[in-house]
Amino acid sequence: MTVYVPPAPTAPRSDIPSPRLDTGSLLPIHPDRDRLFNELHTRPFPVLEQGSRVSQVALLHGGRDTAEEYAHIRVLCERYSVLPPSPGSSCYYQNFGGFELRWERHTEFSTYTFIHRADGPEPFQRTALSLLPPGWLAELPGKVISGLHVEIHAMPDPAPTADVLRHYFEGQRLVSSWVIDKKARLWTAYRIHNDGMGRILVLNKGLNPCQLGRLVRRLLEMETYRMMVLLAFPMARSIAPGIAEMDLQLATINEQINAIRGLEDERRLLGQLSTLAARIEHLRSDTNFRFSAARAYYELVLSRLDELREQEEPGMQTFNEFLPRRLTPAFRTSEAVSGQLDNLSKRIDRASELLRTRVDLTLEAQNQDLLQSMNQRSHMQLQLQQAVEGLSVVAISYYLVGLVKYMAGSLHDMGWLEHSELVVGMSVPVCVFLVWRGMHRVKRGIKG
Repeated sequence: MTVYVPPAPTAPRSDIPSPRLDTGSLLPIHPDRDRLFNELHTRPFPVLEQGSRVSQVALLHGGRDTAEEYAHIRVLCERYSVLPPSPGSSCYYQNFGGFELRWERHTEFSTYTFIHRADGPEPFQRTALSLLPPGWLAELPGKVISGLHVEIHAMPDPAPTADVLRHYFEGQRLVSSWVIDKKARLWTAYRIHNDGMGRILVLNKGLNPCQLGRLVRRLLEMETYRMMVLLAFPMARSIAPGIAEMDLQLATINEQINAIRGLEDERRLLGQLSTLAARIEHLRSDTNFRFSAARAYYELVLSRLDELREQEEPGMQTFNEFLPRRLTPAFRTSEAVSGQLDNLSKRIDRASELLRTRVDLTLEAQNQDLLQSMNQRSHMQLQLQQAVEGLSVVAISYYLVGLVKYMAGSLHDMGWLEHSELVVGMSVPVCVFLVWRGMHRVKRGIKG
């Protein structure tokens, strides 16, 4: 008896590549799939060592083309002999030797972030902006909306107090808190200093370079976004008196609606409402984007504040206490004005609808009166027509009987007819019937 023994399995050879399914050639890929997938990895956070000095300037570009920004960055690249940004790009990261430039273009603004590594005991004595060529910073395209210096230093032992650090912020009252499980402490005055920039000092106790980079990015975004929120505040304050005036005007129109006496009053009030609605829609079109953007930026500020994971230091205000207390009232004012615009627009629509209903009812009543009058005139015209028809039958019958009389008289004179008057008398009903029958058939033919 022979027993079959299967061959021992052999190890796969390493020199033969294993087959791989090329899904890219088999699956229908959306043309934007790669770009959308890689969007997750765009604008990465910087990796910051202890001793880094970061300066960021955010400028409103007003929707202008990026060519002007490319040209300005290219001037800096030519000076330091580095590659310029590629056309069509929305961000650019490059090391210029003594400093690093990170340029990012957003919907409304562009940010220029400069990173410089320089150990030194004194914060804010020399910033990354001091390394730029003379005049280059002043010629940046756009209007500056925010500027911030962030410096990272090691936490000394013992930890400094507010009185020790206050002179680095020109003697201003300070805001401070521990962040990220007390691995770092933040200090700021939230003031514009003599150099036109804000300042935040980060004293690092246990954060690695990646954590420091994410922390600094949150601080920079928080500063820029809070300024973008506040852009809506002056606009809200400027249009608030006009909204109050239009609200009073609408209340006056609503009172006059109850005292309407005729169609002329209704048309006059409807014209006033149309003018008021046009003004409201003009204001909404001018402010809708700004108020909507402020709402989005405000949510981003709150999100960045939550990501700090602050722990309070006794006797000091935290960022979560300081920023919302001053930022929220301005944002709420913008929200209130936006809500007033929407509410006023809805009230105008309701008043216009009510007035149009009154106008429609008035016109309907007038149309009913007109139709009733036309009905009466039609009835009278029908009666008159019937009377004319009767007279017409009599007149035509009279002429027809006259013809019969002439014929009968002629036949009598010729001796062919003895009693001509009798024939004429008998022809009268016959002629009347024939004429009436003929007119009836003509009327029926016209109606058919």
